[in-house]
Amino acid sequence: MSAQSVDNVSLQLKWTHQFQFAGYYMAAEKGFYKEAGLNVAIIPADPNDPDTFPKVLNGQADFAITHSGILQKRQQGASVVALGAILQFSPYCWMVKNNSDIFQPRDFVGKKLSKVSSLENAELLVMLQRAGLSQESLMAASYEGGVKEWLAGDLDAVQVYVTNEPYSMTLRGVGYRLICPQKFGLNVYGDILYTSEQFLAKKPEVVERFYRASLKGWRYALLHLEESIDVTKQHYAKHKSVQELAYEAHVLASYIQPPGIKLGNMSMAKWRLIADLYGIEQADFDQAFDGFMYDQQQAEAIELSWMLILAIILSIACVPLYSRLISSNRR
Repeated sequence: MSAQSVDNVSLQLKWTHQFQFAGYYMAAEKGFYKEAGLNVAIIPADPNDPDTFPKVLNGQADFAITHSGILQKRQQGASVVALGAILQFSPYCWMVKNNSDIFQPRDFVGKKLSKVSSLENAELLVMLQRAGLSQESLMAASYEGGVKEWLAGDLDAVQVYVTNEPYSMTLRGVGYRLICPQKFGLNVYGDILYTSEQFLAKKPEVVERFYRASLKGWRYALLHLEESIDVTKQHYAKHKSVQELAYEAHVLASYIQPPGIKLGNMSMAKWRLIADLYGIEQADFDQAFDGFMYDQQQAEAIELSWMLILAIILSIACVPLYSRLISSNRR
């Protein structure tokens, strides 16, 4: 593809640079975006304003990463399209001290919790509600603060990202336990790659090329973890140690591609379950879901056709060899 035909696009991350976004880094560093005719600007989030929706909807960013709350945004009228789920499970958990008497959701009754976003971390709240805690009691139990307050004993449980705070506590020698939605049947997606309906309608080929190159980057990152950690450290997350990035890579690998699940996979059935978490009725879900999930049928058809052609070529190539073997056996 000539230099004149290169498309400039931007990818807005949901947080600052870390291994969580290594697949996109590798797509850029290994030339996968360039091969696809793309020049991709990878933009880290402002920690004080990490919401990616406004940037995509007003055209500041062409692509972005967000949480499963994107479905609720869609139901509320935002013209967003989910391209793929990079994390098949939620990376958010409650962290309690290892000497705490909290072992499961029902043990949170009467405890002091850090405040949680009902949009981004709804699964943390729903997990507790399903155990019998009312919304009113959860609101009453929620307090400002984070790990600092938790360490001081002012909070019994604090919301954390599985690769960040737990690692810090391990380094500090602080014992902890994680209470995670995934372990209690709430398997929601995390790190959804998405774009806007407007951008998809305007540049469908660019979206397809970006999507394919991004997944190629993720496949490479997972197969070459050591190299991907080094690249992330050298060119992106310079503020993080190699050990910290290695821990993150080790933990997230099982979230990105668990056994038997295709990279980036999404399904209507799982989105329906996520809709239940956000209290979206069936009729509203049906309306919101129409056009919400990126149609990969054409891309998969192309991939299958190439596999079929390859199989036919191999079959034809094997015919002379088979005939020769038959002839030699007859002799």
